[in-house]
Amino acid sequence: MARPQIDVASELASEIRAIAGRLKRRLREQGGGHDLKPSQVAVVLRLEKDGPAGVSALARAEGMRPQSMSAVVAPLVEAGLVRGAPDAGDGRQTLMSLTPKCVKWLREGRAARQDWLAAEISRRLSAREQEKLRGALGLLARLVEQ
Repeated sequence: MARPQIDVASELASEIRAIAGRLKRRLREQGGGHDLKPSQVAVVLRLEKDGPAGVSALARAEGMRPQSMSAVVAPLVEAGLVRGAPDAGDGRQTLMSLTPKCVKWLREGRAARQDWLAAEISRRLSAREQEKLRGALGLLARLVEQ
């Protein structure tokens, strides 16, 4: 007897989540490692994507109180990954931005993860399997399209 489609979908969803989690951990390991907390990573990525922002704006974007965001940003400043500069439009505000050290760290981490994953695909998968993977990626992409 064939299994109901909802059971198959639920099983696939569970497998995708488990594999995505393991892949994420492996990629994180390959990126040069860091001791940043998820909230700090979120701030770094937001500053990279959206550009300089005040602590209050970062807090709103991340759904936090400004005092909590200050506690997230302070270690990033101490590590030399983020710096503050006066807002030209409002001298009372400080705009946080990424330092060149942080930009280099992001670039190198991404390159290391890309190189590792490409090497693993090449080493572990035949040309035919790589084509199957390409097809599966197309299906995964459809799942996350808006």
